[in-house]
Amino acid sequence: MQLVAEDSLNIGFDETENQKMIAQMVKDFGEKEIRPKMMEWDETQEFPVEVFKKMGELGLMGVLVPEAYGGSGFGYLEYITAIIGISKIDGSIGLSLAAHNSLCTNHILQFASEEQKQHYLPKLATGEWIGAWGLTEPNTGSDAGNMRTVAVQDGDYYVINGAKNFITHGKSGNVAVVIVRTGERGDSHGMTAFIIEKGTPGFTSGKKENKLGMRASETAELIFTDCRVHKSQMIGSLGDGFVQALKVLDGGRISIAALSVGIAQGAYEAALAYSQQREQFNQAISKFQGISFKLAEMATKVEAAKLLTLRAGDLKNRGKSVTKESAMAKLYASEIAVEVANDAVQVFGGYGYIKDFPAEKYYRDAKLCTIGEGTSEIQKLVISRSLLK
Repeated sequence: MQLVAEDSLNIGFDETENQKMIAQMVKDFGEKEIRPKMMEWDETQEFPVEVFKKMGELGLMGVLVPEAYGGSGFGYLEYITAIIGISKIDGSIGLSLAAHNSLCTNHILQFASEEQKQHYLPKLATGEWIGAWGLTEPNTGSDAGNMRTVAVQDGDYYVINGAKNFITHGKSGNVAVVIVRTGERGDSHGMTAFIIEKGTPGFTSGKKENKLGMRASETAELIFTDCRVHKSQMIGSLGDGFVQALKVLDGGRISIAALSVGIAQGAYEAALAYSQQREQFNQAISKFQGISFKLAEMATKVEAAKLLTLRAGDLKNRGKSVTKESAMAKLYASEIAVEVANDAVQVFGGYGYIKDFPAEKYYRDAKLCTIGEGTSEIQKLVISRSLLK
């Protein structure tokens, strides 16, 4: 008798035709629309809104959104392929693409009413609107239960006061899904999600952060000062916000894992090409065991991270629990992205430290992957709790 584990990997190792098509599409798009200006955007910290509008035309801003709402109607394997492909070229654009798709848009897709979906998803999926998602606050990162942004009911409205920080598209986003406290501190059912549009009185953006890496992906504060939001903008029921957020983050971690794989793969491929071109002692440096072994380790780490990420995506496609698997993928992929990017700088030698060469940007961009959407330490907490429960 043959026994098959219920959650065993259900995907083939060959890319589907859809994945191949998406990979080629994002490569062509990235080479034409992103690579020529990415270092300029990095230097100036410009968030290139028009690039995201163009990605909307290609269906990349609503990869997981059903066609009925204007999206592409694909699953997580195609989504992972898109994020990896964009991130190989520029992690900043990959990060913003991931945040738009997996946080704001996906929160509405998973938990909003049909009326809310009909109103917001077509705008988000086509790139007409850019989405933001607000959970983190200045004093509460992973400790979301103690958030200080509070909504108080006033008739048919909720009056919101407080601030969110480290929010992707905090300035440029047209709409934000924001989780605020509507009950007691520490109560997992004391938080509620609202959809808030840009221009709502009392809703403004604050400081834009000056970052080490991912500099073309906008990160800013959201500020609420007596911001009145109608009850019709609530997602789900009162008190559902934190539980919704945890489920959204399960998918978000797959996004960051894919982002990490893309950055690592880009760094590895750059190092591989350079090692075959750079000569020392009358031969390519790839001929030296010190370099060739380093390349072997880099390639193996990238492949392992990619498989963990695809496994989590496959489980997500099949409606299985992915809390442990997405955390594992995010933990491993983000950590090896830093390692591989570091090794790429080493392979480039002195040129690895120079902005005219690609290695230093991968190095700066990679670190965010171990922090955003839950630090590596939080991923270990999630994994260990899953193992020990």
